[in-house]
Amino acid sequence: MRHLRILIFLVLAQAWTLSAPAADAPTYQDFDKPPHNYWQRPLKDPFSLLKPAMESGQIPLDRTSEKAFLVSLLKKLGIAPTSQMLLFSTTSLQLSLIKPENPRALFFNEHLYVGYIPRGRIEIVSLDPELGGIFYIFDIPRPGEPIRAERATRCMNCHAGEDSGYVPGLLVKSVLPGQRGGSLNAFRTGETGHQIPLEKRFGGWYLTGLPNFTSHLGNFIGQSSAGIITKIPVTPGERFDWARYPVATSDVLPQLLHEHQAGFVNRVVEAGYRARTVLAASKGKLALAQVKELDEQANKVVRYALFADEAPLPRGGVAGDAAFKADFLKSRRATPGGISLKDFDLQTRIFKHRCSYMIYSSIVQGLPAEMKQRVYQRLRAALDPQRPDKEYAYLPAAEKQAIHGILKATLKDW
Repeated sequence: MRHLRILIFLVLAQAWTLSAPAADAPTYQDFDKPPHNYWQRPLKDPFSLLKPAMESGQIPLDRTSEKAFLVSLLKKLGIAPTSQMLLFSTTSLQLSLIKPENPRALFFNEHLYVGYIPRGRIEIVSLDPELGGIFYIFDIPRPGEPIRAERATRCMNCHAGEDSGYVPGLLVKSVLPGQRGGSLNAFRTGETGHQIPLEKRFGGWYLTGLPNFTSHLGNFIGQSSAGIITKIPVTPGERFDWARYPVATSDVLPQLLHEHQAGFVNRVVEAGYRARTVLAASKGKLALAQVKELDEQANKVVRYALFADEAPLPRGGVAGDAAFKADFLKSRRATPGGISLKDFDLQTRIFKHRCSYMIYSSIVQGLPAEMKQRVYQRLRAALDPQRPDKEYAYLPAAEKQAIHGILKATLKDW
C-alpha cells in the first residue's frame, strides 16, 4: 500500500510539473479570462465590423470564380493584391492542400491579413485594438450562397503561443519543407521580427525580386536520406500557374514588411495584455516591481519601433516590386515638407526614417492609457537630440529630429 501511495504521489507530481507554468512564465497566458476576456469582449476589429453586412449580402462580392471572389474581397478590405506572398510549407489549418504545386497566398495591410489556397477556404486575421488577432475562416461561396464566417478557435493553438508572446498575435514560420509535406527542419523558432538575420528567414516561402539576395532559405524543399538533408531548389511559377493568383509575384519587399509588422504587432499586443494584468492586480496602486514591468514593456516596444536591432539588407540592397511600393505609399502620412515614416531606403535598411509606420495603428491607440503614455514618453526621450541616449546612438541627430517632426505633424495625440 505504501508503494502504491508513493507511485500515486510521483504521478501527480509529474503531472503538476508538466501542467504548471515555469517560474518565469508570463502570468497573462489566460487571455480568455479576466481582465482580458478574449472570447467575451465586444469586437472592434475591421473584419468583425464588416462581417454582418458581408454575410447579409449588403456588401456585393464577385462570385464568378475563386480568384474573382478573392480580388473583390481584398478590394473591400483595402488590401493591395500586390502584397501577395506565396508559401508552400504546411504551417496552416489547411495543410493538406498546401504544396509547392498549390502554394498558399497571404495578403496584408496594417490591420488585416488574408490567407487563400486554391480549392481551399479563406482565412482572416483582423487586429482588434485591445485584443490583438481575431481569427476567422470561411468557404468561398458559390453564386447565390451566403458567406458564413466562423470565428476560428483552433488558430489559438499556434497564434497564442511562444512565438507571439502567449497572446493572440501573428506567426511567421521558416522551415525546410519535405517533398511530401511536413518540415525537415525549423529555423528562428520562438522569434518574430526584423531583427532575425535574413539567412534564417523565408524557409518554405517562394521569393521573387531578389537578384542581390542569395543567403536565405526561400525557394527550397528538402529531401532526407540516411539522416542527411539535401536542399532542392524550386523556382516560383515552375510548379504552379501564376494565373490562379491575383499577381505574378511573391516579392521580397512585402515579406520584409510582413516580418516587421508581425514583430511590432506581437510586442504591442503583449504590452497591452501585460498592462491590463498588472493594472487589474494592483487595483490602482502600482508596486515598484509593477512599475518596472510596465516600463520594461514600453522600452521593448520603443526599441522595436525605432528599428534598434534591424538586420541589415544584403549588399546592393533590395529593389522591391514597383507596383507594391506604389500601393504601400498610398497611405503615407507626410509632413508639410513632404517626408514620412513610409519613405524607403532599401539600400542598407528598409526605411529612411527609422520609426515604424505601425505607430499609427489601432493596436497602439488601443493600449491601456498607462502603457501608451509610457511608450510615448520613452519614444520622446529616445528622440531627444539635446539629451542623447546611448541606447539609441545608432540614430544620427538629424534622423532623430526628422522622426520627431514627422510624429509631431502626423500623430494626432503625440
